[in-house]
Amino acid sequence: MTRAELQALYNAYLEAELAVLKGKSIMLNGQSMTMESLEEIRKGRREIEDRLQRLNNPRRLFTRARLT
Repeated sequence: MTRAELQALYNAYLEAELAVLKGKSIMLNGQSMTMESLEEIRKGRREIEDRLQRLNNPRRLFTRARLT
């Protein structure tokens, strides 16, 4: 995926997260998402964040662990 495609996907995850937090039901990747799906949305957003980070910092040999 290109940086632009990843950024567009990241923006979609952010919009989905905000919509669900406001109590709305939304469609993301062909699936209906509600408040129960919030953790799944956040997991996807973090995955895209990590991919964007790797694109922006290709020389890093090590990455920091994400503790949740």
